[in-house]
Amino acid sequence: MGSKEFKTIEEQIGILKRRGLDIPDEKRASEFLLRNNYYRISGYSLTLRSHDVFNQGATFQNIVDIYDFDHALRHILLRYIELIEVAVKSLYSYEFTKCYGATDYLDSAHFSDQVKYREIIAKAEKQKAARLPHEPYLKHFIEDLHQNQIPLWAYVDLLTISDISFLYSISELKIQNAVADSFGLRKKGADLLKSFMHSLTIIRNLCAHGRRLFNRLFEQKPRLNKKELSLLRVKDGVIDNAHLFGFVLIMKRLLKPEEFDSMKNEIISLSEKLPFVSLRYYGFCDNWHEIL
Repeated sequence: MGSKEFKTIEEQIGILKRRGLDIPDEKRASEFLLRNNYYRISGYSLTLRSHDVFNQGATFQNIVDIYDFDHALRHILLRYIELIEVAVKSLYSYEFTKCYGATDYLDSAHFSDQVKYREIIAKAEKQKAARLPHEPYLKHFIEDLHQNQIPLWAYVDLLTISDISFLYSISELKIQNAVADSFGLRKKGADLLKSFMHSLTIIRNLCAHGRRLFNRLFEQKPRLNKKELSLLRVKDGVIDNAHLFGFVLIMKRLLKPEEFDSMKNEIISLSEKLPFVSLRYYGFCDNWHEIL
């Protein structure tokens, strides 16, 4: 298998210029490439070129704008996904402890998948040990109160969004339904919330690890109802449910109205700040802010 040859920053700029990209400020472009990786930013230039030839008029600043827009959008989404994650953890711990008590989550009989249950708890226990020296709430229970089995409403802080998603999915149906009802998900609520949490875990992990959302096609599409599907873009007669916008519709179902409005306004402000970047590449229809 052949290997790619190392290219200096100057050589990388030369390649981009030969392919038709306008780079008026090579010093600034060099700094950007050095800090952000030529290979990484190439994905942000796909809509500006056909194969390896850039469209006429395409500039390095266009790539920077797309890159900065995507970075800012990821951080907007992360903040609001966190609100959903915290709400799910709070509601789940409330409903579970109301039924079974503060520490009965340690009884595997309440869960349908023993292997997955043990995996989640083992991971959380490692987190508990690692975070004990730094977390006052853990010190309070374990060192002050001498309670190694901490109540679920505190324990959920040790779980990731993926962990709470899986723990919810293997819990008894009455617990699942109670949590789903709190989000206003009535019909098939438990199945919907499981699907929504899985979808948001995908988006959260992409955002948290700095992965590109711009023009990304998702193989695992969000589960939407007929009304939500009608809000998606139609391209060449096909409903587009492979871009980010479908996941935004899920967030609308799970956030409080004022929270979603706040997120929407932040996205609108971002679009006004960097108008070159079209939200169409995220699956947003042109009048999205009016219909949501």
